[in-house]
Amino acid sequence: MSTTSSAPTSPLQWAAPGPGQWNLDRSHVNRPATPISQHIQSTCTAPGTRRGFAEIGAPLDAVDFAFVNGLTYSRIRPLIAPNKAATKVPPLPLLKLAVRVHPAMRRRAATAARAMEERPWRQVLVEWSRPGGLRDQYEQANLALQDVDLAALADAEVVAHVHRVVDHAKAMWQEHFRLHIYDLGPIGMLLHSAVGWGLEVSEVVPLLEGASPSTSDAERALRRVRDAVEAAGASPTTLAELRSVSPSIAADVDAFLRLRGHLVVSRYDIDGLTLAEASDVLVSTILAARDDRERAAAAMAALAAKTDAVRERVPSDARARFDELLGEARASMDLRDDNGPHTVEWPLGLLRLALLELGRRMVASGRAHRAEHALELAIDEVDVVLGGAGPTADELAARQQWRATVDIDAAPRRLGDLEPPPPLEVLPGPLAQIVGMVQKVMAEAGLDGEVRTTGLNGVGVGEQTYRGTARLASSPEEALEQLAPGDVLVVPCTTPAFNMVLAMAGAVVTAEGGALSHAAVLARELGIPAVVGAPRALHDIPDGATVEVDPVAGVVRVVG
Repeated sequence: MSTTSSAPTSPLQWAAPGPGQWNLDRSHVNRPATPISQHIQSTCTAPGTRRGFAEIGAPLDAVDFAFVNGLTYSRIRPLIAPNKAATKVPPLPLLKLAVRVHPAMRRRAATAARAMEERPWRQVLVEWSRPGGLRDQYEQANLALQDVDLAALADAEVVAHVHRVVDHAKAMWQEHFRLHIYDLGPIGMLLHSAVGWGLEVSEVVPLLEGASPSTSDAERALRRVRDAVEAAGASPTTLAELRSVSPSIAADVDAFLRLRGHLVVSRYDIDGLTLAEASDVLVSTILAARDDRERAAAAMAALAAKTDAVRERVPSDARARFDELLGEARASMDLRDDNGPHTVEWPLGLLRLALLELGRRMVASGRAHRAEHALELAIDEVDVVLGGAGPTADELAARQQWRATVDIDAAPRRLGDLEPPPPLEVLPGPLAQIVGMVQKVMAEAGLDGEVRTTGLNGVGVGEQTYRGTARLASSPEEALEQLAPGDVLVVPCTTPAFNMVLAMAGAVVTAEGGALSHAAVLARELGIPAVVGAPRALHDIPDGATVEVDPVAGVVRVVG
């Protein structure tokens, strides 16, 4: 699971990074990760999930991330013998006995029983959002690093600052995944229980609409700026022109950028641009911001009827449980979408800024051709590169070129030995509920390596078919260069940063993801028709073609 500081040679070899079954994650990233990003993820994902699993009593050790040719592969590590591949399920009577007598499993069973009774996620939700709580604490920690005047630092101080930001990003990455146990857990529990009641996931997930104001907060803030620009009769085309419209608009833009300007917006890596670096993106998004209040109000009015219709299909003796689980899932949705910006996208943006400052000094000393080549450094190279050791400028340029151009389309969805999940019937009730919850979340977020659809079929979001011009893009910046209002955005996957782009889209199609992926959440919250996880979207949809996005059928049709 070690990361590499040099580009792999061709042809690519796809070997499992350890024992067991490893599933490819292409719902979050679609290109090889930078070395320092690999270091953060491979060292911090397991500790974060391990802590979360222990706190709720999951009979699992951790979710582990490893990298093969720069791509993310994940494995759920079992609690017992986590470093061995469980390639077959033992006889059920033996397995059932082991679950009940193994000391670690017995402790987890007791914790799980308490968790089902006490619902610890409720307290975590309060701790996140209360004044002075986790959200405020992480915001202040990010701002403290953001406010450092990097240009005023000596070379050694810049190196030390890079390490401080790396340490911060690692701590936040661990917390990101610990919190995911609490924000995704109640959603997974609702979906797992709903399937047991005979409901379809596609019926239940829409009941979470409107529960995540964090998803649409950015658009609301930008809409206020757009309204002020329109009231002033201005037509700015640059950030400077926008700020010059009025002092109040300049103040609103500054306030927006202070809290969102240094989040990476194009991918979950330090080579993604921050919003402050993409001023054209910001101006275009402000001018395209929609007044969505009427649609949102209508959607919320319809939600009660939808909920009642689904509830009627729940067995009568389980309806109180359905109400409880739905309420907890809705309450957790906002943490789910507020978590990432504070614990991943902002810390990675700050790390990007620090490395770019190091890169400028590397250029000045002849150690890099471009400042952005510092993003290709491995963690152990940061200390020595200004002193003349470590990779040469040509080597760093070659690393960037390799990551940008290597063909990863043939990356296997799964590596290693198939590990069948334990039958839930052998687990005591609380343990079975928690394992079912984890399995359902992994599946619906598109993280279990399974491809459940083919061609241009996927998970539909919305109720209205939409026809428009397809625009293929790999990042928000590329999308804004090509996208005209009303176009259908076709992308490999999305990050939460795409809410800066979707304001202009008539519909969205992704090649990766599931019902709980960011693309699905964004489309649902912004009221945009979508088909998510259509594997052939980028191959079978020509750029500029007329397409029909049918979310009810979950299919995209090329019609012209």
